[in-house]
Formats: sequence, C-alpha cells, structure tokens
Amino acid sequence: MGVVYMYKVLVVEDDMTIAGALERHLSKWDYEVRCVEDFKNVMNEFVEHDPQLVLLDIALPFFNGFHWCTEMRKVSKVPIVFISSANDNMNIVMAMNMGGDEFIEKPFDLNVVTAKVQALLRRTYSFQGSLNVIEHKGVLLNLSDASVIYREERLELTKNEFKILQSLMEHAGQIVSRDDIIERLWESDEFIDDNTLTVNVARLRKRLELIGLGDMIKTKKE
Repeated sequence: MGVVYMYKVLVVEDDMTIAGALERHLSKWDYEVRCVEDFKNVMNEFVEHDPQLVLLDIALPFFNGFHWCTEMRKVSKVPIVFISSANDNMNIVMAMNMGGDEFIEKPFDLNVVTAKVQALLRRTYSFQGSLNVIEHKGVLLNLSDASVIYREERLELTKNEFKILQSLMEHAGQIVSRDDIIERLWESDEFIDDNTLTVNVARLRKRLELIGLGDMIKTKKE
C-alpha cells in the first residue's frame, strides 16, 4: 500500500464564514487545512503549520495581506494565492509583484478554488520546494540564506555563526555540549578548537544583541 501525501494549506482569512467554507471543502479533497486565528502573529502559525500552499486575503486586521506575503517570501517560496474582493487591476498587479502566484476574486466558486489549488500544487511540487526555516519563540532562522529574523529585524550571519545558531535552535531547550558544536563546525570543514569556539559564540552573542536577542544563548558552567 502506497503512502498518501496530504498537502497542508494555510488559510489567512478573517471572515470566519469564508474561512470555514474553504476549510470544509478542501478537507474533502484530503488537504490538511488550518485557518489562522491570531492575525497579529500570522508568521508564527505559518511556521508552525509549514504549509505547501497559502490562501491569503488582502484586507486583514492589524496588517494586510501584502505585508504577510512579503514576510512569507523572506523565508519561503511556498505558493501564495490571494483571495479578495479588492479585484481592481492595481490590487491584482500589486499582489503579483509582492510574490503572489494566483489571484482569485470574491465571491468565488469553491470548486474553482479547489481546481486552482490542485493545479498550482502540481506545478510547484513536480520540483519540490517548501519552507526552509527553524522557529523558536518568534525567532526565525532561514536555512536558505543564513539569516535570522526577529520582530521585523533581519541579521545576516557568517558561516560559523549560522552553524552554531542552527545547532542550538535544532535542540532548543536542551543543553548542547561544546564538543557537539565543534563537531558540527568540523562537518563544514571548519577546523576549530575550544578557544576559537568561545570567540565565535561571543561574537554571535554580540551580533544577536543588535536585534534584541542578547539573552538568547546561555552558557552552563560545568
């Protein structure tokens, strides 16, 4: 018996009637659908659900759909379908320029939405592409470009800084030994000793302070 892959869809729509209708209809087609509830922190739900496709309204509480599309594009190439009654040419052009892949006008036929979702998923995942990020307490580590994002601030990391932070975030809440981090750095042909690691961690701490993450890395004395 083969494995059935269930694509995950994130619905960012503040009209709960529309969101519920999309969720029920797409679920019948074996999609795993999640509707955003916290419109102040859409990116947290985006990272947590790790969707293969996003249905995104333009008019939303706090920040509009263009804002969230831009934020998603910083960390992912996931297909984004705008669904909106703001269907004038300017909004459609803006949606595409912001990184949207498709625009569906409201009111819409649920069968048309499903057909467009299916077509976009087929086109996208014939060459696999998805979310490439680690998240911990609102901190996003982008594995594609070695950058860290926190509260709208973005910091580009050196190769060593990135490897150290990646190792720590992959084991968030756990103690990661110095030997484990050194071994991780050696995997990337960075032959460093204990003293060099101390310098690298100190430098990483100082750089994280620039975006308000000075207390992110804690050292446990042996």
